[in-house]
Amino acid sequence: MPPVTIAPFATHRLDLLPLAVEHAAEMAVVLADPALHAFIGGEPLDEDALRARYARLAAGSPDPAVSWLNWVIGVRDEGRLAGYVQATVTAESVAEVAWVVGTGWQGRGIATEAARGLVGWLQDAGARTIVAHVHPDHAASAAVAASAGLSPTDEWQDGEVSWVHMPEPSNTPEVSHPRTAR
Repeated sequence: MPPVTIAPFATHRLDLLPLAVEHAAEMAVVLADPALHAFIGGEPLDEDALRARYARLAAGSPDPAVSWLNWVIGVRDEGRLAGYVQATVTAESVAEVAWVVGTGWQGRGIATEAARGLVGWLQDAGARTIVAHVHPDHAASAAVAASAGLSPTDEWQDGEVSWVHMPEPSNTPEVSHPRTAR
């Protein structure tokens, strides 16, 4: 699979925008709750640290065979960011995905909608296998993975269960305009 170029896409309620350094100020507020790190470890980053992280992510992977794709989740009706989704895509057409939604936006289906949109976008981009790693005690994230079409496996990585989806290329109806430049 050739490197994948990130592009914005939209779902029914959400605009997924390529991550930019300019998102750091708003995202520092969205991600400020330490409870977001209960299953993944670490602690919230302040705006400066997030700005530096976003600059590294936006610069892309140093490995030309790996694409780093990071989007912020914009809730269209609110005109606000609510979290992010990300994918690391390898030359073998495997995409490892993750999602985080700020606590103020949880319980509204935003992570589910964003994850479904991400899976559809990746399918359209040519990913054959999509993998997420979910902490075994994180029921909400497991529900998001299942809703996005992933299934738990017997494999573990860093204390998390690997969830896998081996999609057939298709148009996912929930994604209104996925595009990639190849």
